[in-house]
Amino acid sequence: MMENKRHTSTREIVYLAMLIAVTVVISRFFLIPVPMTHGNINLCDAGIFIAAILLGRKQGAIVGAFSGLLLDLISGYTQYMFFSFIVHGLEGFVAGWIGGNKKNTTKVVAMAVGVVVMVAGYWLTDTLLYGFKVGLIGVPTNFIQGIVGGIVAYFVSVPLESRLPRLLGE
Repeated sequence: MMENKRHTSTREIVYLAMLIAVTVVISRFFLIPVPMTHGNINLCDAGIFIAAILLGRKQGAIVGAFSGLLLDLISGYTQYMFFSFIVHGLEGFVAGWIGGNKKNTTKVVAMAVGVVVMVAGYWLTDTLLYGFKVGLIGVPTNFIQGIVGGIVAYFVSVPLESRLPRLLGE
């Protein structure tokens, strides 16, 4: 019995690491810089929402936190690394908590709330780092990023959901 738990735990770690890596890669590949905000529009939220919706709050938080941190680290936005760890981690946690393994309408609500958490988190981050006006300038682009990420995540996660037990070896 113990061996099976250890194997499942290792498998979950590998899947989370793969999801983090894929999230970082797609975020770097689909990248639109936004100079006025010291940031960019990317698909980081898509990977976070996929993990949260398919696997739950803990896994959504892990993928969100580490993909946000790593993305900022390799993108040259090191001033955002730890803020992204918290903001995207919280985004993944909330989305997974509300919408993990639930009906499709609940998943949409979960991703919408996750977008609000992310936008509010980066508004606060930009306000702390650069001032209130810069914080406000980033709000629309962060909403666009979150909405696009949610749409992509929905269309990717719904077909994957029926295959998930097979993928996880359950």
